[in-house]
Amino acid sequence: MKYRRILLKLGGEALAEAGEYGIHPPTAERLARMIAATVRETGVEMAIVLGGGNIWRGATGSAQGMDRPTADYIGMLGTVLNALALQEALERVEGMVVRVQTAIEMRAVAEPYIRRRAANHLEDGKLVIFAAGSGNPFFTTDTAGALRAMEIGAQALFKGTNVDGVYDRDPSKHPDARRFERLSYIEAVNRRVGVMDSTAITLCMEHNLPILVFKLDEPGSLRRAILGEQIGTLIASPDWSPGAAAQTWQDGDTPGVHHPLESDTVQFRQSVGVG
Repeated sequence: MKYRRILLKLGGEALAEAGEYGIHPPTAERLARMIAATVRETGVEMAIVLGGGNIWRGATGSAQGMDRPTADYIGMLGTVLNALALQEALERVEGMVVRVQTAIEMRAVAEPYIRRRAANHLEDGKLVIFAAGSGNPFFTTDTAGALRAMEIGAQALFKGTNVDGVYDRDPSKHPDARRFERLSYIEAVNRRVGVMDSTAITLCMEHNLPILVFKLDEPGSLRRAILGEQIGTLIASPDWSPGAAAQTWQDGDTPGVHHPLESDTVQFRQSVGVG
C-alpha cells in the first residue's frame, strides 16, 4: 500500500544545526534533497507544516512574562522564516516547484492560505508548505498540521522527529524503554506522549486521521513510511488499516475536497469569455 497524499509535520529544529538555534542552510539543503528524492521516487502529493522552535517558542516567552497571544504571533512569524528557507532550498537545489501559504496574510512573500488552491497545487505536482500555524494563538503547529491535513484530504499525518517512534519512557534516559508499534488515540492522550500535543491527537481522533511518528533523519525512513512499511509508531483507531486509507482514494477524488467537474469548468470559462 502506498499513501497518495500526506501532510508532513516537522519541527523547526529540522532546519537547524544539531544543538543550535536559527536556520542552517546546509541542513536545509540536506532536508530538501531528502524530500525531493522521496517525492520523485514515490509520486506522493506532499504538504508540509513546519514548527518554529529553532527560532522562538511562544510558551517560553509567555513563561517569562510576555503576553501569550503576542508571544505566539512571534512564533508564527518564525514558522514563515522556516517555510521560506525550505522553499528556497527545494527550488534552488532540487528544482522543485514549491508554494508557501500563510495563515496570516503577507502577500509580498507568500500566498494566503486558500484550501482549494492548496489542493490544486498538490494535484499539479507542486509541494505546498503551510506557515504561520493556524493563524491563532494558543494552538501549536501540531494542531495546525492536523487541521491542514484534514482540510486538504490527506490520508495521514506524518510526524518526523528525532526519535524512531513513541516509547513508554524517555529512551535517552532509559535504555530499556519500549517502543510502541501502534497506539490508539486514547492511549496516546492518556500517556501524554511528548511527540505531539493532546489537542492535535484529539482532533485526529475525531476525524479518524492516522498519525505516524517516525525518525526523520534515518536513511530512507520517509520513503518507507510513504510506501506503507512498518516504521515508527502508528497512532490510529483500533479498526483502522492502511487498506482503509487506500479506499478513500477512488476515481481520482480527494477526500474532503470538492473539485468542479471538467464540464463545469468549461462552462464557467465560456460564461466569462475565456477559452
